[in-house]
Amino acid sequence: MSAASGSDRGHCEHSSGTRTTRQLIVRLLGITMEYRLRCLVVVAMQTMLVALNLATLRLTGVGIDYLRFCMIPGTGKPSFPMNWTPPASWSPFTVIAVLSATILAVAILTALLKYLAAISSAALSQQLLIRIRTQVYARLQQLSFQFYDRGASSSIINRAAGDANAVRSFVDGVVIKVLTVALTLTAYLIYMLSVHVSLTLICLATTPLLWIGATIFSRRVQPAYRRASELGDVMIRTLVENLQGVQVVKGYAREKEQCVKFAAANQNIRDLKESIFFKVSTFQPVMGLVTQVNMLILIGYGGHLVIQGELAMGAGMFVFANLLHEFANQVGQITNIANSIQSSLASAERVFEVLDEPVRIQSRPGAIHLSPMTGDVRFENVSFGYSPERRVLRNISLTITPGECVAITGPTGSGKTTLMALMMRFYDADGGQIRIDGHDIRDVELHDLRRGMGLVFQESFLFSNTIAANIAFGRPNASLDEIRSAAEMASAHGFISELPNGYESMIGEHGSNLSGGQRQRLALARAILANPRILLLDDATASVDPETEHEIQEAMLSATDGRTTIMVSNRLSALRRADRIVVLQNGMIDAVGTHDELLTASTYYRELCELQTSEQQEFQATAQVEDTQLATH
Repeated sequence: MSAASGSDRGHCEHSSGTRTTRQLIVRLLGITMEYRLRCLVVVAMQTMLVALNLATLRLTGVGIDYLRFCMIPGTGKPSFPMNWTPPASWSPFTVIAVLSATILAVAILTALLKYLAAISSAALSQQLLIRIRTQVYARLQQLSFQFYDRGASSSIINRAAGDANAVRSFVDGVVIKVLTVALTLTAYLIYMLSVHVSLTLICLATTPLLWIGATIFSRRVQPAYRRASELGDVMIRTLVENLQGVQVVKGYAREKEQCVKFAAANQNIRDLKESIFFKVSTFQPVMGLVTQVNMLILIGYGGHLVIQGELAMGAGMFVFANLLHEFANQVGQITNIANSIQSSLASAERVFEVLDEPVRIQSRPGAIHLSPMTGDVRFENVSFGYSPERRVLRNISLTITPGECVAITGPTGSGKTTLMALMMRFYDADGGQIRIDGHDIRDVELHDLRRGMGLVFQESFLFSNTIAANIAFGRPNASLDEIRSAAEMASAHGFISELPNGYESMIGEHGSNLSGGQRQRLALARAILANPRILLLDDATASVDPETEHEIQEAMLSATDGRTTIMVSNRLSALRRADRIVVLQNGMIDAVGTHDELLTASTYYRELCELQTSEQQEFQATAQVEDTQLATH
């Protein structure tokens, strides 16, 4: 159960200002700047790799020219790097062996540097991913129930997992790649110009077309990436709902239909991804065709220069051909960068929506530390609505003295659960005040407020952990004796002792290996161990059988001793145990009094009692008939 369950909850669409592409990029660059040193290390390694690649090509080209000179002496002596000249005593074999050994050494150094660069890049990527996910998770812990009321859990899960990963890719898939490509192209361009200026300019004349194409491609795929994130939410929601509602699915034999639904959600993602891949697959060959034009120019014009003796075959033509190929590969990275940018921007907007969501429920500056509480509770003209057009509570005024047990009853949607949610400050009242020990709860330190109250929900949530850890969730440092004592007060020690591992027994997801009554008693033990002065019980026996209900009520009677208790219930057996009963109808207090007083003061309460009494008498009569028939046979 959430704080606003059933018909108490209003619906509110998510509203967040749309961020421009520039704003998103600036913010992503801001995150990158926090890791600038590590980014620079990776970029520096990539730059060194470019230099080593140029060195390898240069040495290979010199080797080709030297072999050509040895075979055809009239072609001219090759130009060795750094104006080095082999000693005259060296044979051609020795020169080639030295060149080959140098190329091998450079290759080994290149392999080592690639390894270090890959490790550095992966470490940076994972550190950034962990940072973003941790920030999103921490923010989700701070946000109020209003945020969760607006968004589906599948969307939230997708933002913390898939979208966070896409934002991470902005650093290594965009920033580092952009810097690497820019430095690589600059280095290649400078080298090519140093070899032959006119050949370089002619061969690279088509380059502006590549940039124009990348810009057009980026604009066309941007909406598709945003839509892909939305379809991912739908797919995850389908999966999560099916897993959580597996009993309903199997109970109605709807497995095949659910499989079709999940397949359709995946097919929608596939169709959209195929559309994106089609655009990518179209763009890359077109860009590749443009770069091949450069190679044709090199063969024609470059070949003419070689024949004229203006360009060396190895250090000129061979190196130029390889650099054009490398140049084309780097320009081709523009497609991947544009792809990553759009994916990152679409995901960044969704991640920043979470990080920028205001924390509406928090402690005010100078908040009062209220520990311990005495348990005096006052509602003063409290009004609240989950949306402006629909009020759930209207002008609620009620005083509860320390140690008093007050039951709240009323029809579905009257605001019973909402009243408790306001006390815990899951939401803030729109009007009026809730006071505890004379202080407006909005002026009380939020941690003190919630630690001073214990809440047992109608459907209690248990974590996939040991029984002891679940009971001690509110007091992780509690001793085993304290845990056992709380379990005994909650009438849970008996069934826990019968388990093979006792308090160290593992609880399945959502407590799937326990009965409803056992889960409720563990939840009650969890609240008792926190030792709250105010105990809130939200219809804790609504979904259990009569025998279990009796056991839980006995446990609650023990737990409420000496504590201010507010219980929501429509069970007559629970209501009669309260010192006072409050009847809520249409968000307003209809009547307040004891059981006997309300039988005459409240029509709703009287009809509720008559209905439950009639049902109980009918049940007892049926049981007597069945017992008589069994005895006769």
